[in-house]
Amino acid sequence: MTGSRPRSYRIMIRVFIVRHPVSVCVPVNHKVTLSVRAEGTGILNYQWFTVDKKEVPGGTEKDLTIRPKQTQLFVCRVSDHFCNWVFSEWVKVKVLDIDKSGLPVHWEGEPHIAVNPKPQTVRKGTKLSLCCVAFGIPTPRYQWYRNGQPLLDQTSDTLQIERAAAEHGGSYLCSISNVLAERWTEPVDVDVVQIVQLPPAAPTATDKVALLIGNLNYSNHPGLMAPIMDVHELANLLQQLGFRVVSLLDLTREEMLAATEKFIQLLDRGVYGLFYYAGHGYERAGRNYLVPIDAPQPYRPENCVCVQRVMLSMQQRQTALSVILLDTCRKWYNQDCLASAITPLGPSGNTVYGYATCEDAEAFEVQDGGKSTGIFTKYLNAHILQSEKVTHVLERVSEDLGRDPLVTGKQVVEIKHTLKEPRSLADKVRTAGHTRELQLRDACWRQANELPQKKRLMFLCGVEVEVSFSALFSNVLVAFATVKTTGPRTQDCTITLSSTPTMEDLFSGPNRSEEMDSLLLTKSDNPDCTLRLCALQKITESLVIKVELHYTHMDSKLRKTESKQMDIGKPMVASCKLHRRNHATKAKKHGGAPAQSMGNISSNKPRVHQTLDCQRRPFTRKAECGPKVAGTRSNEPEENDENELQDSTLYN
Repeated sequence: MTGSRPRSYRIMIRVFIVRHPVSVCVPVNHKVTLSVRAEGTGILNYQWFTVDKKEVPGGTEKDLTIRPKQTQLFVCRVSDHFCNWVFSEWVKVKVLDIDKSGLPVHWEGEPHIAVNPKPQTVRKGTKLSLCCVAFGIPTPRYQWYRNGQPLLDQTSDTLQIERAAAEHGGSYLCSISNVLAERWTEPVDVDVVQIVQLPPAAPTATDKVALLIGNLNYSNHPGLMAPIMDVHELANLLQQLGFRVVSLLDLTREEMLAATEKFIQLLDRGVYGLFYYAGHGYERAGRNYLVPIDAPQPYRPENCVCVQRVMLSMQQRQTALSVILLDTCRKWYNQDCLASAITPLGPSGNTVYGYATCEDAEAFEVQDGGKSTGIFTKYLNAHILQSEKVTHVLERVSEDLGRDPLVTGKQVVEIKHTLKEPRSLADKVRTAGHTRELQLRDACWRQANELPQKKRLMFLCGVEVEVSFSALFSNVLVAFATVKTTGPRTQDCTITLSSTPTMEDLFSGPNRSEEMDSLLLTKSDNPDCTLRLCALQKITESLVIKVELHYTHMDSKLRKTESKQMDIGKPMVASCKLHRRNHATKAKKHGGAPAQSMGNISSNKPRVHQTLDCQRRPFTRKAECGPKVAGTRSNEPEENDENELQDSTLYN
């Protein structure tokens, strides 16, 4: 047997980089750490180099900390004792010598926009260039958008179009992101014009939001009729114009303030904001005050809501158009009360006040054929859909009201404005991409208007009942119950609805016309039972609907009852928690009466209305003042002779 020679084996040893350094974009002298991670056999050695192959002094560790003064490229070589080596990827440390005053003290590398793009007007065929700059660790990525659509070939900090054409005009913004966060620049408009200057583009809004409040059931003052129809009809018209509408009835002072705060949160740069109020009010020293339903008698400014504070808050949100429409009186006789002190903003423009009446005068509501309406709102609704400058629309309202014989010499519309542009309530909405602000506004608005889902309930006797919902206002919900299928041994089925907690019904009391009730039934086809749930803003717990089915068993001939419950949570404006300011007080004061069910009376029988004889006649009733407090001057405005104004009601 011949001897064999042993084989020799060579072990291949390599160095692997498991994490490369990343490029960064930072201000001058900002502390930056570049890191590389590698694996190999034994102790690994590191050496950092710049682009000119010079070794970085002290750069012999896996982490390189520097305070760069200029933009540079870096690379790291990793080696072992077996003469194996590997280089990392090149990274750029981009240094921007620009203002960094807005950079957070404890900045962690999320994108921080240092330079926003600026609006451009360029001639057709010339170069278009937009620039935005952001710091970030890692270096941010850029994505430009035009009119909300991404531009696939525009992914750097500078957008360039060599020859601008008409289709390149529009609203631009840039998304800037890294692994830590995403930021959006301010939207800017780019106009591409011919050599001969084109007329300016029609104004647009980034969004349109409206808050409508109608107060009618006053605790200590004469009640009103018109705000129900006024708010309902105006809300429908504004929705046709593209407004997100929140409409509310019968609010206390704290609820009015909370609703106004929510409304202000929906406003932002470029948004059209509209605030409308119908109810009692007054004016003092140039300040307008809205009277909530819980205002005492007599009331003072601190018991009311100051309109100018609302406008101030709207201006602070940098709206493109701020409109306040007041269908209320402007009289005030108590000279002892001081007006609210308000420091106005600098002149920002594009604000509009539409007053139902002039200074120191009254506004009226009328009843005609069972329908109540404020005279100002009647003509406002007739013109509001017109695509004209908003002040021109109000001028048409003023002209029509001036020809109305019911208020000749008593009521004249007044308009105040600072419009700088021909803006209209019918202007189109042009969103500048899906910005975070737009998403928040949409979520908040949906929260105040989202209806509970309809549901079918199956009872033990085999009867199936469908419960659905409709909204008259953002704080008035109507529940409908309809028998869909009857059981095999049931007959004469009827339904009653109730709620826990019980809710006050604003429509069930006296002085409510037939037209108000017909309005409630237009949302469903012949329901077997209807339940109105009003003042949803007072709800502090989940709302439970109880459905009771009454039927006659065909065998025993006995009348039987079964019930089921639906938990609908905090529907619509109840989810906005307008009660948060003084919940304890309101829980005691507004315990609520049991909700009235229209279905408790058979649908083929007429409903009973407790109304005064005078309200069955087609003329109006004047709202009378409450009794004066002996020995003191009342804050309640005095009224004209009752015989003179017998055909109208004052919005005091």
